[in-house]
Amino acid sequence: MSKGKYLLIGAILLVVALTLPAISGCAPGAAPPPKEKIISYLSLGDYTGPIAGLNVPADLGCGDMFKEINATGGVDGVQCNFIGVDTRYDTARGVSAYKRYRTEPKLLVVNAISTPFGKAIYPMTMKDKVVQLAPGDGEAQAHIGWVFPWGVCYQNAFGATIDFILKDWQAKGKTGSPVIGYMSWDSAYGREPLRGGKEYAEKLGVKLLPSEFFPTGAPDHTVWLKRLAEGGANYIMIGGVDPTPSNILRDAFKLGLTKTIQFVDSTFWGPTEAVGIKLHPEATEGCWINSYYLRGDEAWDHPLSTMMVPKYRGKSVDEFRKTTPANYVTGMVWALVYKEGAARALKAVGYDKLTGEDMKTAYESLTGMDIGQGLVTECTYSPTNRQGTDKTKFYQVQKGKEVDISGWVKVPDCVALHDWGKD
Repeated sequence: MSKGKYLLIGAILLVVALTLPAISGCAPGAAPPPKEKIISYLSLGDYTGPIAGLNVPADLGCGDMFKEINATGGVDGVQCNFIGVDTRYDTARGVSAYKRYRTEPKLLVVNAISTPFGKAIYPMTMKDKVVQLAPGDGEAQAHIGWVFPWGVCYQNAFGATIDFILKDWQAKGKTGSPVIGYMSWDSAYGREPLRGGKEYAEKLGVKLLPSEFFPTGAPDHTVWLKRLAEGGANYIMIGGVDPTPSNILRDAFKLGLTKTIQFVDSTFWGPTEAVGIKLHPEATEGCWINSYYLRGDEAWDHPLSTMMVPKYRGKSVDEFRKTTPANYVTGMVWALVYKEGAARALKAVGYDKLTGEDMKTAYESLTGMDIGQGLVTECTYSPTNRQGTDKTKFYQVQKGKEVDISGWVKVPDCVALHDWGKD
């Protein structure tokens, strides 16, 4: 082979090495040392699609926490193999990625970032006996199986939002019942809060306007906002992943609606300081945000954040938070829960016999534990409960920051109100 060909091959290998995903603790699919004991975690993430603005920081936090776990001895000497894959929020890519990585050594947990492809891979994850994490689907709570939502189920958060709205309505001395609108993506995620949330509104006698759904990539939301405003909405719940909620507020601000209608993101992924709030400070000011994890100063002043960010991101917390949403802390929680589950499973059966079924049993035993060290409230996983936690809090955008205005509140059980047999 000529010297020129050797140089060309060397250059190609160098490019490949430099472009391997920075999020992953190791290269996706890379074979570990043969004698090293490892356990695997697969993230079917979105790093370049519609929810990349929040999933990238979340997986950064997750990957960094796995680095910290490995650097401090792993899980009883067993190293954690974090594999991050960019599915672009596409179901076909999600299914393909799972098929590719399902044979990774001791794959115990897969985090499916999208509701549709989470459901698409479920027959495989159940067959493979792999625990599946999910955003907030109440179906996982209604039909107990291998799927564990990260935190509060979407419909339960929807119910908690209605409770908070009624409390605000009464505090303002208003009589009767407020009129509430809801708008979100025309997707499984966008419709999920209503499966139980709608029944909760009916139970409380709250007037809920016909919901408005729009395409994921809609550049303007004027038509849907106008319909809700014309319906007499006093409050409008908004969904989608930032920057979508912030863009809704941008359009509402242009219409003058933010002056007369209280907007609230009811499903956790709303305006963030580093994205939508920074882009549209006037429009997002005053918006409420429902969140089961810490945000704003509460998140970034947390001891885990002040330790992890400088160590693994090479920046001060103040500098890092300017470009990174607080979803970074949710990723850390994913890794911490995995660590605790794996530690229990390893103690029960040992490394050689360890399977995903042991991990499932371990996750079901985490009830009441403060695994997230206050980044979220106590874990509520159990043999009969798949909801990760049962408390949330409300933040308000005040002068460009996410400020706690409620403290932790327990969410109602709206999942139980829906007739799942009709779906």
